Amino acid sequence: MSSTLDTIQTVKVPKPVPVTTTRFRAPKKNIPQTKTERDALLAYIRGYIEKENPVPPMPLNELEVHAKTILADTGYSELYLHYTAVTLNNEMWRETLAEIPFEKRLLLMPKCLRVEDKCPAPFDEFGLLCKQCGLCSIQDFQEEAEKLGYAVLVAEGSAIVMSLIQTGQIEAIVGISCLPVLERTFPYVEAAAIPSIAVPLLQDDCINTTVDIDWVWEYIHLTSDDKTRRLDLNSLHAEVREWFTPESMDQIMGPAEGRQEEIAREWLLRDGKRWRPFLTVAAYQALREARGEPIPDDIKKIAVSVELFHKASLIHDDIEDEDFGRYDQPTLHVEHGIPVALNAGDLLIGEGYRMIGESEISDSQKAEMLLVASQGQRELCLGQGAELVWANDPKPLKSKQVLEIFRQKTSPAFEVALKLGASYAGKLGDVADVLKQYSENLGIAYQIRDDMDDLGEDAGENELEKMRPSVLLALARERAKGDDRAVMDSLWSHEELKDFAIHKVRKLAHELEADEKCLLLMETYKDAAVRSLADLDNANLKGLLRRVMGKIFNDLEIKGWCREFEVKNGVVEE
Repeated sequence: MSSTLDTIQTVKVPKPVPVTTTRFRAPKKNIPQTKTERDALLAYIRGYIEKENPVPPMPLNELEVHAKTILADTGYSELYLHYTAVTLNNEMWRETLAEIPFEKRLLLMPKCLRVEDKCPAPFDEFGLLCKQCGLCSIQDFQEEAEKLGYAVLVAEGSAIVMSLIQTGQIEAIVGISCLPVLERTFPYVEAAAIPSIAVPLLQDDCINTTVDIDWVWEYIHLTSDDKTRRLDLNSLHAEVREWFTPESMDQIMGPAEGRQEEIAREWLLRDGKRWRPFLTVAAYQALREARGEPIPDDIKKIAVSVELFHKASLIHDDIEDEDFGRYDQPTLHVEHGIPVALNAGDLLIGEGYRMIGESEISDSQKAEMLLVASQGQRELCLGQGAELVWANDPKPLKSKQVLEIFRQKTSPAFEVALKLGASYAGKLGDVADVLKQYSENLGIAYQIRDDMDDLGEDAGENELEKMRPSVLLALARERAKGDDRAVMDSLWSHEELKDFAIHKVRKLAHELEADEKCLLLMETYKDAAVRSLADLDNANLKGLLRRVMGKIFNDLEIKGWCREFEVKNGVVEE
């Protein structure tokens, strides 16, 4: 193997997240079955509270009246009545909880979150004494909450909780519980008029249960120090996406000059989630001094520059990888020829630097931004170059080598996006190291998801024409033995792969449990991205980037693999 790839073994795999393959269990029928559904319902409830302004504490019968209205408005089943009422109650208390110091809060968890047949933890009169074995989410929740200053109990029953409330030591509760227990304890909590957030378990059979981990993390970290906590990320993302229309681009970049620039602009506006410009604006919003003001025209230029760099890289990648389709349309070089496509890519890069150069900021900030952008472009080219060198003499890669290519190819764009937003806010020096770590883990997790999509059921049956570095197939090869290993070796070593039907490759990867390992690996890097924020002093940026992680991956769907379960929450769709 080339010396270039011999060096690609430096990526560090973070500590695995506490998810075990024996715990992929469906939610009860009275709870929305998928995380996408649950998050959509939560978003609607937040909008409902903004509009109706219901005041807690509210009796259960009044909560249910509001919950029925929400279900009627959204079209969700009335089976979800109690779940909706609990979620509504949580959000009503949200701002009150944010004002209460961490040291005055209690995190209350049920012992059924543990893996019962493997849990080594004993019990005392106060509940379970976690042994930090890493088998379940209790350890992570407890460690983080105690570090913030929470009191933590892993116990059932209201007596001990009420006694803590009566001493005045506890002024708010963040709890995890099943719906039946929440219904029984609601009158006590209502009577105490204490702010209480209760994240429902996804099952209520009292053994090896699971919970929406993202929701727990968000509520644990909720603080008034984070001035962005009310920022609607969905609206912000929608606003950024609206910039990528012909009319908006003319306002931001100026009118296109000539047919070549029109072709480049058409490509820029063609599809895309716009995550990178969204990240630029999100970082700026977290770090800006003047809150509540409209987004400046200059930051629009900076955000657009990030997308210009990204879309240029796609043009060049498609040519180098000999791809013929993207966004369900012909690639630019297929549509207009390689010379025109190459020039369009180069033009977009130049336009990106122009947007930065024309922004009305200090010369030192411009120099800082231009350095960030050029360093990111260099790193991306090194990753693409490593893949191209390998493609000249393809041989099996280890999963760590593939992950390192992912880090170089995908992470730089996220890092550039975040750093440009921070630089425009004048705060890059304070947060640069954290943004780098966060971006590396975010980029790897994002590319793992894309890797699985590329071999998913929507990829077609016989489109595996050329082998590319794939962590899914690397993991499959590492797990394979005998004839299966020979098949995987042959798959990695051949450039022309038309004889390998995708459905057969997919079936083999599934039988080797490589798809499951891939999903767990993706969760590990997502978790590592969030953990990288631990020492960040800026509460606004910390809170916002936690929520950004949830938004990006909640909006993504892994197609064609394991539709029957959601790894993050250990659940299955029925």
